[in-house]
Amino acid sequence: MFIAWRDLRFAKGRFALLGGVIALMTLMVVLLTGLTAGLGAASVSAVEALPADHIAFQEPAEGQEPAFATSELPGTSVAELGALPGVDTAHGMGVSTARLNVGGGSAAVNLIGTDPSLYPDREDGTDPGAGEVAVTAELAETHGLAPGSTVDLNGRSLTVTAIVDTTTLNHLPVVYLPLATWQELASTDTITAVALTGDPGETRGAVTLTREDAYGAVGGYSSEQGSLTLMRGLLLGVSVLIVGAFFTVWTMQRSGDLAVVRAIGAGRGYLLRDALGQALAVLVLGSAVGGAVAAGLGALAARAVPFVLDAQTVGVPVASMIAVGLLGAAVCVRRTTTVDPLTALGAAR
Repeated sequence: MFIAWRDLRFAKGRFALLGGVIALMTLMVVLLTGLTAGLGAASVSAVEALPADHIAFQEPAEGQEPAFATSELPGTSVAELGALPGVDTAHGMGVSTARLNVGGGSAAVNLIGTDPSLYPDREDGTDPGAGEVAVTAELAETHGLAPGSTVDLNGRSLTVTAIVDTTTLNHLPVVYLPLATWQELASTDTITAVALTGDPGETRGAVTLTREDAYGAVGGYSSEQGSLTLMRGLLLGVSVLIVGAFFTVWTMQRSGDLAVVRAIGAGRGYLLRDALGQALAVLVLGSAVGGAVAAGLGALAARAVPFVLDAQTVGVPVASMIAVGLLGAAVCVRRTTTVDPLTALGAAR
């Protein structure tokens, strides 16, 4: 990489500008990736935490998809689905939105009525019974709740008996309660869905999805994730164009020098390795700086917005930026392999 390092020292300003652009693009991709993961968790962490393999919903109308908001199954579905070959356990679930009032404050929450075996890990207290609820740790901290506290849900006074790990559904905190209590609050004898362990195979009168596929049954999750993923893809595409355009112009400007090197015996492979090594050095440095800044900003953002900062949300975007940038550079610097040594002689006349 003798020529590459020489060029980097000679044109510090140009390569610094390109590195700055790459760092900025990496910064945006990392932040968008962390926000995508954070918003996804805020939408479906309650479903993700369910110790179930499949979730059965009411069969939707033609052209529609199963959804927690519209699904309604008879209470007998639990026994029917639980009796299917391959099913180990079946628990009914009731899901609805409610207004929680406590002291002088209130909050919109999602109620999940089901068996306590499906609740997140309990941090304090005991499993709720009739007329009792379990609240998440974040909700308890926000409203000063503890086992023994009393809350009002849709006009009914209920006692908090447990604090469980924090989960959210459709960006709202979750309150867990027995299915019978949920049915009383919802004034219904039906259920929303059935959580199953095991493999139920084919079912009649219901649509069974894996737990991961059931994320799409949460309102707005698929469209939200699709929009953010499209934005990340567009940023990566722009990065390919930027890096490719830079190295195309740079290669054209030094084509005479490359021809001279070819004329004195350098092989095409040498020139190609040198050009790609130069691109890799700029990409790695720019992406590393952008990723580091994004990690710092992400740590601050996580205090105010749903944001996931971990090795995957930082490492994968940085690696992707390097990979797509190198791809763009490889396509454009292929010109170095076709430099004709006679060009150097012609240019010298």
